[in-house]
Amino acid sequence: MPELFKTERLSVRKFVPQDHSDLADILTDPVVTYFEPYEAFTKEACVQEAINFSKSDEFFAVVLEDKVIGKIYFSKRGNGSFELGYTFNASFQGKGYATESIMGMLKYAFETLGVRRIFAEIDTRNSKSVNLVERLGMRREAEHKELFPKKDDPESYNDFYIYAILKKEFLT
Repeated sequence: MPELFKTERLSVRKFVPQDHSDLADILTDPVVTYFEPYEAFTKEACVQEAINFSKSDEFFAVVLEDKVIGKIYFSKRGNGSFELGYTFNASFQGKGYATESIMGMLKYAFETLGVRRIFAEIDTRNSKSVNLVERLGMRREAEHKELFPKKDDPESYNDFYIYAILKKEFLT
């Protein structure tokens, strides 16, 4: 499978249906998916999700050697702006893989795709994700109060930060 780009330790490519088992290691973990806008998947549902991702131009596999350890969401939002999201296998967190692959995605997007602006919506309680985007030089643009319903209480809502970076900020 052709890769979008490589970093020092990783490659990022489109998903293929055969990635379903590695994808299940990520998406069936309720701790990993806690801040995601969906519930944890079943292993069976991951078979179809890998097929869906393989047909999508918005989801990319982060690969260490031959194992998918994470997924990157990268979606066009108009006017040269793209939304960024990511989820990583718990066994591979805390080793710099998310930072390395997301930095690679920013570089690829700005230098190869000519993207103008990249933003991420992050639950204000997700300190790991906030720390990651701040390490990458993204700045907090906004805080949206009570934006999305809580998973465990649909009558209550979570707050979200908007972080962003412009091409001219990244390349300086």
